[in-house]
Amino acid sequence: MMISDTTYFSRMSREDKELRFRQHSVTIWMTGLSGAGKTTIALGLEKELFNRGYVVKLLDGDDVRTGLNKNLTFSPEDRTENIRRIAEVNRLFILSGIITINCFISPTNEIRRMAREIIGPENFIEVFIKASLDVCEKRDVKGLYAKARAGLIREFTGIDAPYEVPENPDLTIDTTDSTAEQCIRLALDHILPRIEYK
Repeated sequence: MMISDTTYFSRMSREDKELRFRQHSVTIWMTGLSGAGKTTIALGLEKELFNRGYVVKLLDGDDVRTGLNKNLTFSPEDRTENIRRIAEVNRLFILSGIITINCFISPTNEIRRMAREIIGPENFIEVFIKASLDVCEKRDVKGLYAKARAGLIREFTGIDAPYEVPENPDLTIDTTDSTAEQCIRLALDHILPRIEYK
């Protein structure tokens, strides 16, 4: 067989990969203000799923903006492009049979609709991590809110850039008076039926 003859081979399908991994690939899209608890819940969820044998990838805002999207600012246009690129990466993971957990503020309903459309509505689980601005500021271990209020960070979501509460999320987790373990359990209970391979 000649190396240029591709008729013998075919691209492995998503279904082939899901069968091998014994899981259904989905995107778990966590949205909420900075400090609401997205990353904490995502890290715990990733560990719980991994310990159950699932193949999982976690994407976090800080990681993506130091690599893939390091050329983007926080302008409305660049925020949209940031989410568009992340959604395209998620689509590739879906086709690879991999469960992807995302932690991105993704502040507007429009930007989240765009992500859902790119990834595919049937693959998209929107999780609203809910906490008031006051609560998030009190949890501000990085000092970001203080810098934003001092004018050192521009277009910071919740201070001088808006955050739109999701219109119809698949799951809302209020972290105000809940422990991390309780929140992770809520997420896990909602997601397991979607990814179990039967």
